Amino acid sequence: MAMVSEILGQLSLNIGAREPTFPTVVPAKDFDPDKDAARIETAIKTKGVDEQTIIDVLTKRTYSQRTEIAFAYEKRAKKDMVSALKGALSGSLETVILGLMKSTTQYDVPPPSGAGTDEETLIEVLCSRSNNELVEIKKVYMELFKKDLEKDVAGDTSGNFAKLLLALVQTKRAEPSSIVDYEKIDEDARALYEAGVKIKGTDVPTWISIMSERSVPHLQKVFERYKNYSPYDMQESIVKEVKGDLQKSFLVLVKCFENKQLYFASKLNEAMKSKGAKEKSVTRIIVSRCEVDLKKICSEYKTNFGESLQKTILEHTKGDYQKVLLGLCGPEE
Repeated sequence: MAMVSEILGQLSLNIGAREPTFPTVVPAKDFDPDKDAARIETAIKTKGVDEQTIIDVLTKRTYSQRTEIAFAYEKRAKKDMVSALKGALSGSLETVILGLMKSTTQYDVPPPSGAGTDEETLIEVLCSRSNNELVEIKKVYMELFKKDLEKDVAGDTSGNFAKLLLALVQTKRAEPSSIVDYEKIDEDARALYEAGVKIKGTDVPTWISIMSERSVPHLQKVFERYKNYSPYDMQESIVKEVKGDLQKSFLVLVKCFENKQLYFASKLNEAMKSKGAKEKSVTRIIVSRCEVDLKKICSEYKTNFGESLQKTILEHTKGDYQKVLLGLCGPEE
């Protein structure tokens, strides 16, 4: 019941604002950065390294608080805390902890052009982030690499796949409105049908235009209306009409428009239970969402997959990697 009231309270504030947040990592009460810095320093100096203390401290502090700890650590130890952690840790634990030492936006920023394009990450980030988040990502990308994300996406991708990603990076999506335009909803639903299932081939530019420029609440209604025209729902139509990275991108978009947290829960379930759990995907989602909406992702996970995310982590991971993931997910609710 608490979750329901929390959701309703957040939704009432969401018109024209940032998306509601449901973090599992929240500011620690009675926060003392000097005390935490001392604990981290002792943990690093301990013979064999006290990984548990590092996990306990850093998974229970927000990025803002971790930044204060790093500042206090540097004053105290006369060395950079991120470098010290990098030297003390290894493997999956090191990957997660170093990820936590970045802001959510810094962590989301894709690698620069020439560093090897990871299409899966590029699709996930550009197709699941809001306008506000994409604006921040472009800004931080320029600060970090002195390059324009739009130009690099254009250089690293091609065809309709590139056109879709570029349309998203240009952040032309309309803000949610309290006014429901039923005529426009019907017009867009019919346009999606006539640009795809109704004709031979696919008018991809029309799909790109509608899916990159309309607000999320509007598109949710468009996809419902679409079923009045097409024998297939929007996801089924995408599978029938386009292939490859373009298909993957459209599917991520539609899944996130319909229920973003369920999309991430499904990705976690797939990654956890695949042969040799895809740690990269699990790490990316949990680290990037822990201060955003991981609580709601956990809720969707339990509702749709019959067990808690925490239980799945216990079953499919081990050691310090398991401990750090559980620390970020928080207790099972």
